[in-house]
Amino acid sequence: MTQKNRLQSGGRIDRTRPLPFEYNGKRYTGFAGDTLASALLANGVDLVGRSFKYSRPRGIVAAGADEPNAIMQLGASEATQVPNVRATQQELYEGLVAHSTNGWPSTEFDLMGYLGKVGGRMMPPGFYYKTFMYPQAMWDTYEKYIRKAAGLGRSPLENDPDRYDHVNQHADVMVVGGGPSGLSAALVAARSGARVILADEQAEFGGMLLHSDEQIDGVAAVEWVADRVRALGEMDNVLLLPRSTVNGYHDHNFLTIHQRLSDHLSDRAPQGQVRQRIHRVRARWVVLASGAIERPLVYGNNDLPGCMLASAVSTYIKRYAVVPGQRLVLMTTNDYGYRAAFDWQDAGHAIAAIVDTRTNPDGEAVSMVRDRGLNLITGAAVIEVTGGNRVSGVVIADIDEGGGRVTGKPYSLACDTVASAGGWSPTVHLSCHTGSRPEWRDDIAAFVPGKGVQQQLVAGAVNGSYALAACLEEGARQGAQAAINAGFEVDLEQLPIPSARNVEEWPAMPLFHVPHTKPTSRAPKQFVDYQTDVTAAAVELATREGFESIEHVKRYTAMGFGTDQGKLGNINGMAIAAKSMNKSIPETGTTIFRPNYTPVTFGAIAGRHCNELFDPKRLTAMHGWHQQHGAKFEDVGQWKRAWYFPQPGESMRQALDRECRATRESVGIMDASTLGKIDIQGRDAREFLGRVYSNAWAKLGVGKCRYGLMCGEDGMVFDDGVTSCLAEDHFLMTTTTGGAAHVLEWLELYHQTEWPELEVYFNTVTDHWATMSIAGPRSRELLAELTDDIDLGRDAFNFMEWRSGTVAGVPARIFRISFTGELSFEINVQANYGLYVWEKLFEHGKKYNLTPYGTETMHILRAEKGFIIAGQDTDGSVTPLDLGMGWCVANQKPFSYIGKRGMAREDCVKPQRKQLVGLKSRDPQVVIPEGSQAVDDPNQPLPMRMLGHVTSSYYSANLERSIAMGFVRGGHDRMGDTVYYPQADGTVIEAEICSPIFLDPKGERQNV
Repeated sequence: MTQKNRLQSGGRIDRTRPLPFEYNGKRYTGFAGDTLASALLANGVDLVGRSFKYSRPRGIVAAGADEPNAIMQLGASEATQVPNVRATQQELYEGLVAHSTNGWPSTEFDLMGYLGKVGGRMMPPGFYYKTFMYPQAMWDTYEKYIRKAAGLGRSPLENDPDRYDHVNQHADVMVVGGGPSGLSAALVAARSGARVILADEQAEFGGMLLHSDEQIDGVAAVEWVADRVRALGEMDNVLLLPRSTVNGYHDHNFLTIHQRLSDHLSDRAPQGQVRQRIHRVRARWVVLASGAIERPLVYGNNDLPGCMLASAVSTYIKRYAVVPGQRLVLMTTNDYGYRAAFDWQDAGHAIAAIVDTRTNPDGEAVSMVRDRGLNLITGAAVIEVTGGNRVSGVVIADIDEGGGRVTGKPYSLACDTVASAGGWSPTVHLSCHTGSRPEWRDDIAAFVPGKGVQQQLVAGAVNGSYALAACLEEGARQGAQAAINAGFEVDLEQLPIPSARNVEEWPAMPLFHVPHTKPTSRAPKQFVDYQTDVTAAAVELATREGFESIEHVKRYTAMGFGTDQGKLGNINGMAIAAKSMNKSIPETGTTIFRPNYTPVTFGAIAGRHCNELFDPKRLTAMHGWHQQHGAKFEDVGQWKRAWYFPQPGESMRQALDRECRATRESVGIMDASTLGKIDIQGRDAREFLGRVYSNAWAKLGVGKCRYGLMCGEDGMVFDDGVTSCLAEDHFLMTTTTGGAAHVLEWLELYHQTEWPELEVYFNTVTDHWATMSIAGPRSRELLAELTDDIDLGRDAFNFMEWRSGTVAGVPARIFRISFTGELSFEINVQANYGLYVWEKLFEHGKKYNLTPYGTETMHILRAEKGFIIAGQDTDGSVTPLDLGMGWCVANQKPFSYIGKRGMAREDCVKPQRKQLVGLKSRDPQVVIPEGSQAVDDPNQPLPMRMLGHVTSSYYSANLERSIAMGFVRGGHDRMGDTVYYPQADGTVIEAEICSPIFLDPKGERQNV
């Protein structure tokens, strides 16, 4: 098929590599180097979609990330479907299959388009809110059809076959944007020796220089770009990231970069390759050189296919050798817009007129127009365009000097393309991500980044410096300053500044809304936001209805929503709102942009954290041994923990009875490696512990251990564990297996946000240590056979102390702590030696009948002693006092601990709170099901008054009866009372309230 709009020469495409592709079921051909958008324009495809609300025909407007209309569904198969891809950013590849995302039954013939024509005036802002409120029963139906009409892409119905990943990066200088400013900044910073990352969303570095006729340092701009990119690529301290959008700029100079690695090759990544990657960058200094986006002008029917940005017209002609029409009308408020007309004429196509909204402009651009013999109309504007599925003509009228009203009689000109140049909007999005608010500059009629709140500098067009010479100089100076700030040496006096010709330009005219002969509400629709069908009339109506905050105007009209995020329309919309409220633009303010700058695929966000890596299985060093010895496993957090060790022919009950008896009578062993371990160091470590634990830590000596409870601000227990003092400024904290990650995050949160003045550091060391706990009356004898450098005697090694030494010749830490109530030793060795020491313990433990036990036996043994398990015996509504653990609360500490005020709330100290108690069923063989609800009278009518519930319940072989722990209202004062537990089958279990300590209440067994 002939590419009717393709020039015979020029551009940066490779004409030796034709690429067939498919769009909406039809086959076309483009060339390597094309985008999908340029290839469609080359083939004369005008219609690329339908609008959101009115289903109006839409064509390509821009050439980059600011494109609002050409949003495509890509993918040749169901599994490779990717929704909402901008055709202007999608590079063409052989076999590409694309569909427009809106239009039924097709984009060309869309029935919704007729409804838009008929009901256009009946769908003002708030239409959906006001119309679909009633009846409530129809909400699901309304939502279904509203979403269907929204015109965005669909998710694939099959699994994504591609791989994605994340990479952590560090940079001394991170440069965002690879245009003239970014290239200058990156090269200067890199020559200082700084580590530099340069990222740009385009396939090639250079920005607008890729379609520029200007010269830099005496050579063509594209040659200068190639030389700079080559120099940067040869440096070991530079990472170049093309096809990479910096989509988020977060606290602490942390940036996320979405890199498209193989999207330009096919709809599936080549074998063994990653499709997309997220770079997570920590940068010392950031140079924002993100450029600016050309503003469209707001005039009647400005959304018809054929209405484009002037800079986009130049881009398609100079970079892709595509002239997107035959006869052009250019409307501009500034000298830069003239370039599109010159490029159009140089391509051999006709120009109907250049319409300059300024009165009597003068300067180099105007002289060139006269020299070329072009029709220049000044002091006028295109007030509307005419046509159906494509522009067929324009209506022009004189306007006053301020651009507020039409002053002349309208007349028409025939054309098929209208290019508008309304000035430039600096791409301030990333600076807004940091919390900095943009600042208005009257001289450029635009917002620029406000005062930086992070270690950032700005350079070039994003800073309002539009001239090429200014961009080059500013980039070089800011790159040098960033390197200096990062600790590198740069001679600012001898800084090489690339030279470019300064073009004299006539002052631009700030025109945000082209006037019409009719009032805005009666004029043909003048679109502010193409993607969400927001018109100038809609913005004015929103302000009349009382929405005075620009953030409210945005949400009421949907301006700046969607994948476009206001890149083209926000400034025009704000200016229209300001004029409607008789305010200035600075008084009205601007909305604040948020991540992501452009859409990011869920695959890239997930990276490798999917399938088997979504929730990785974590195995201890002794896992293989457990498997060989028949262990049954349970999942605790991400860990596979041995649940119990049945011998051949044993039931679970028989295995548990055997393990419990062996531990109480001789010695048992458990793999406790999964317990969370957090290494805490720093001058203020002890002070920090005192603030996060409810009990006192100021006097804990080196070599000592202490049990502690952690509470939230509400005073409710959420984790517990033993922390050991390794040195005056060094502690080892243990947590529950499932709570380890949360506790570490919680510690970091309080340190960073509440007490940053404390010198304390946290590191997780759970995986570093293999932990085995031996418990039972003969555990001291067993351990003595494997260590000869630690005195294990009762008087030399007391309960709640730790020692360092060797076990089986392996360096170890030994803790005398107990979760069973028996004489116990917890042995920690470097994880690689865990299996070796474990096997040595069994080699020496045969004579003691050393018995492995799992988590279920551990639960029974600790319940016999009344020890709680956080997360099982607590549920986020339990204070230490509710647990009967007031001894673990120190209210006299000089600094209040987390949760102290929460525990003192009226509700937390009221009588008859649910309190933890022990429970003995009247029939000792009946085990009360966990979760059973307690009542005082099993015969009371429904709904019964619930007193509490059972949290832990087991059969104890050592006590030869069932035992349970649970909550009962006012339970601490009800010892000996009877409560009842009705069951689902109609039976009732009777139980006596008792102490939760069923075995050895004085703790004599653990202290022998």
